[in-house]
Amino acid sequence: MVARPPLKLTVEPMRLDDVPDVHRIESASFSTPWPDYAFTQELQTNHLAHYLVVRAGGETIGYGGMWLMVDEAHVTTFAVLPEWRRRGAGARLMLAMMDLARELNARVVTLEVRLSNHAARSLYGRFGFRPVGIRPRYYSDNNEDALIMTTPPLSSVELKERLAELEQLYGERDLEPAE
Repeated sequence: MVARPPLKLTVEPMRLDDVPDVHRIESASFSTPWPDYAFTQELQTNHLAHYLVVRAGGETIGYGGMWLMVDEAHVTTFAVLPEWRRRGAGARLMLAMMDLARELNARVVTLEVRLSNHAARSLYGRFGFRPVGIRPRYYSDNNEDALIMTTPPLSSVELKERLAELEQLYGERDLEPAE
């Protein structure tokens, strides 16, 4: 077997031509995926919305979106293709999302996550997100509750130090090709 070289991992703003790839990731990640037109509308008409994609060697492997509402960056969606999970792509994307929130002058970042999604909860916990509440029966496919998570203030020493450590681990890096 010939070893394949590592793939360059990049994060950049989502464009309209990314929507088909993003919808493929959405469909592979969620039991009730957003329709592709929802992403198109978000990009074209929602002035609160900001979306990023993560690519490995040019292939779109993940995406994340947030809305800036006053001084809160609210993560609306976040997903990585199943075959690329637990390899650092999600962490690299979350670093970029946190940087974007700071650039937008957000005070904190919030999100909702399924109570049963322990992998996502663990990722978010590494980035300083802590549980602050429950949204009962939030998910329409099975009425599962959502855990509301938020960060400490983005300006806090605690979070700045945590993000600097994570930048050392997940910042500019390459990934091994998927099997």
